[in-house]
Amino acid sequence: MNKPKSPGQDFLPDFASLSNALRIIFLALIIAAIITIGRNATFDERAWQDLNLLTAFALMISFVSIIVLKLAHPFIRRLSLVKGSIVVFLLLLGAIALGTELVIFGLYDLGLISSRWPSWHVALLARSLLIGAIISALGLRYLIVSHRAEADSRSEQEARLQALQSRIRPHFLFNSMNSIASLTRSDPARAEIALQDLADLFRVLLADARNLVPISAEREISRQYLEIEKLRLGDRLKVSWNVSNVPRSALIPALTLQPLLENAIYHGIEPRFNGGTLKIELWAEGDYLSVLISNPLPEAANHRSSKGNKIAQENIRQRLNTHFGSAATMQTFEEGKQYHVKLKMPIVRG
Repeated sequence: MNKPKSPGQDFLPDFASLSNALRIIFLALIIAAIITIGRNATFDERAWQDLNLLTAFALMISFVSIIVLKLAHPFIRRLSLVKGSIVVFLLLLGAIALGTELVIFGLYDLGLISSRWPSWHVALLARSLLIGAIISALGLRYLIVSHRAEADSRSEQEARLQALQSRIRPHFLFNSMNSIASLTRSDPARAEIALQDLADLFRVLLADARNLVPISAEREISRQYLEIEKLRLGDRLKVSWNVSNVPRSALIPALTLQPLLENAIYHGIEPRFNGGTLKIELWAEGDYLSVLISNPLPEAANHRSSKGNKIAQENIRQRLNTHFGSAATMQTFEEGKQYHVKLKMPIVRG
């Protein structure tokens, strides 16, 4: 049985990570530079010697600290925030003492000092521990606050993704249920298939929004959604798929296509007396996947408000940005009495 985590454990950073190791080294170099500037009025040859010596001293202590923290990480990660912080602080003081002794030994071994135990040995060790204690306390506080901020940011991002994915217009559910209800007597088999399609769609809707899904699965969910809409619109809804050289292992955010298809039907196909053709094109361009969804413009220019359309499009835009950042784009434009939505995102392979 796994030991339950304590409330504070989630806010202890991974001291064995490369990013934290680089932070420790960078902090050590900054401190060496600050001490050098404080000790020298002018930046002459002596100042350069001071900088070289202090840099070597700081790097030795930082490397020892990193090794100690990495070795102790499996133990530290099981502790609470308070206990873990105390242990890390004490380990850093021990690393500073060890690093100081190694530097003195190195100077003696290189012949730069005449005694293994010089008269200033104790004073240097005491100053190193005092300065190290202050810096360790401040640095540890910074790492914990930084880690907490990153964790909060990830949690907020995951919650936003889940909320964005969970938005589905109620009218689709009501219309679908009404269409299925009308089939229960006239065509029970078709009604059963439609219910299964609707269940699959909502299963995806309630899934973890942080995960990407294969493009083949997204196409299948889109097909199921369109089959449900065909129950309501009949021959007024025609669908044309054109898929070219898209890797089957490519991954995209779940329910990326469905809201855009719903918009195309609700704002383009449904208002038209004779309906129209909904076109979905997917193709690969180098390391990017492109999606183009096109629908005829409604016959009456102001037949439907575009507010719902913009909300759904902004939803998709935010989700793409959350997953891919600036590498993904979304464009909307009108051309040839058609309304187009074009998506472009990096190809992520499963």
